[in-house]
Amino acid sequence: MPATSKRKTSQRWLRVREAARRRDLRAGAVCWICGQPIDYDAPAGEPDAWEPDHVVPVAKAPNLEFSLSNIRASHASCNRSRGDGSGIDRIGTTSRRW
Repeated sequence: MPATSKRKTSQRWLRVREAARRRDLRAGAVCWICGQPIDYDAPAGEPDAWEPDHVVPVAKAPNLEFSLSNIRASHASCNRSRGDGSGIDRIGTTSRRW
């Protein structure tokens, strides 16, 4: 079984995943990738359902795999579209108010 499959079913990952979901649900967190609301009642795997996303991919920082500070709320579809990308492009702070 590949390491990724083992991780996704390990007791440690399941505890961290559930803690992240509770945190995000309580906060009403939106998808950190697209900024849109997440359907916390949608079944896992549905495009608009909540899914934990590692901000810094596990492949690039295995030491952050179980760190809640490295996990953000995302839509299942956004998380899968991003893949192992290291982040999302942000415009940043504008030089003036438009």
